[in-house]
Amino acid sequence: MESAPSYRDANRARLRDSLVDAARELTVRHGWGRVRMADVAKAAGVSRQTVYNEFDGRDGLAQALAAREIERFTVAVRERLREHGADVRAAAHAAILHTLTEADQNPLVRSILAGAPDELLPFLTTRSDLLLSAAGAVIDEWAAASLPDADPAVVALAGESIVRLTVSHVVRPSADTATAASALAEVFVRLLR
Repeated sequence: MESAPSYRDANRARLRDSLVDAARELTVRHGWGRVRMADVAKAAGVSRQTVYNEFDGRDGLAQALAAREIERFTVAVRERLREHGADVRAAAHAAILHTLTEADQNPLVRSILAGAPDELLPFLTTRSDLLLSAAGAVIDEWAAASLPDADPAVVALAGESIVRLTVSHVVRPSADTATAASALAEVFVRLLR
């Protein structure tokens, strides 16, 4: 049985959350390139050194911000997949449609896409290991529960492929959201065959 987090651990988690919240808000308003650790500290009501102690610099804060946003997306994707169970097309369509719609409306994602390519965009592209791992785990979990006869290697390949294609559409859409979600769901169905 896991013990409850200590008072100190709970306070540290609250502090990290408030710092990531502040970084998110500042990024939405000004873009990541203009976010300074001192600004995050001021917005959260702590010293700049406290921010550095928690994240070891901007890159650590960027990773925490990316991890938080990825978690928000994967929680919603997990819910959509579970709602449709073994109906692969419906599950994929619901999850992809939600992802594309949310990404289009999400002010942080919009800020990332509008920012300089070397700022936070790599968390969707060249440094997407966190995203691929989190989304892949959600797809693997869904498939294990809903498609018990599916080959895990095929599920992993299909999952990574569809996540990469979905991210590609988020970064550079080639069709409207509904059309893209339908097409990507069809690709996922075919990959799982």
